[in-house]
Amino acid sequence: MKRLLISLLVLFAPLAPVQAYWEYGHETVAHIAQANMSSNARANMQRLLRAAPMLGTPKCTMRNIGDVSVWADCIKGDRARWGYTNSWHYQNVDICKPFDLNSACADGNCVSAQIDRNFALLSNKALPAHLRLQALAFLVHFVGDIHQPLHAGDRADRGGNDLKVIYGNMRGYNLHMVWDGLLADRALSAAPAIVRAFSPAEKAAVKQGNARLWSEENWAISKEIAYPRAVDGDPCGAKPTAPVVIDEADIAASRAALRQQVERGGIRLARLLDQALR
Repeated sequence: MKRLLISLLVLFAPLAPVQAYWEYGHETVAHIAQANMSSNARANMQRLLRAAPMLGTPKCTMRNIGDVSVWADCIKGDRARWGYTNSWHYQNVDICKPFDLNSACADGNCVSAQIDRNFALLSNKALPAHLRLQALAFLVHFVGDIHQPLHAGDRADRGGNDLKVIYGNMRGYNLHMVWDGLLADRALSAAPAIVRAFSPAEKAAVKQGNARLWSEENWAISKEIAYPRAVDGDPCGAKPTAPVVIDEADIAASRAALRQQVERGGIRLARLLDQALR
């Protein structure tokens, strides 16, 4: 119901920048992680959740990992306290140039740097529980963000926020919104169930790497799938002057990639949580 209301609001409200996966994407990454992390890590996470009142964010609760996964978006409503975190959710790496993370990550204010930072904080058992919980919430959220390709790749359009699209017969969207929510909801709700315990072989195939490598992987998907499917060809050609149409063929070609990245994000997050919550 909440996602339906958000979709209706988007249809009838002025366009605004969208810089984070909608709830379903984040919650799915988090639930995959929970299904694949160790029982010890789950127990330690539950202990940290008891410190939630100390963060002073009563409107942004953290009762379970689903809540944890969207906390970093929820707190953005309090700009006086948390406005400085807005740039942590993405990194606009130009898809029309060789991959260059440094240029998009000045002073650590980008999603990949914040994954590394918050993993280190969560791993530090000398810190108070509420600070480790805050790091947990940022880590869970940002691993989800970096596995949304339009948080990793950009063509000077704020990760597709400035590329207006017609999704099926629906107007008033942009490419970022499609990948954040409309396409994600459709891909992740399809059978077979995406939240499950993966086999050791499945996990071994994707769980390795680090934030920089995951950045480049998702940047490449942005370059090779997200933008080309939207503009029907060269992602670095002339920018469209009118809304582009995302049709059923584009959706079909993109769904598998989005679903794959959510699975990878969940498996990789499980590995990080196992390491940090020993």
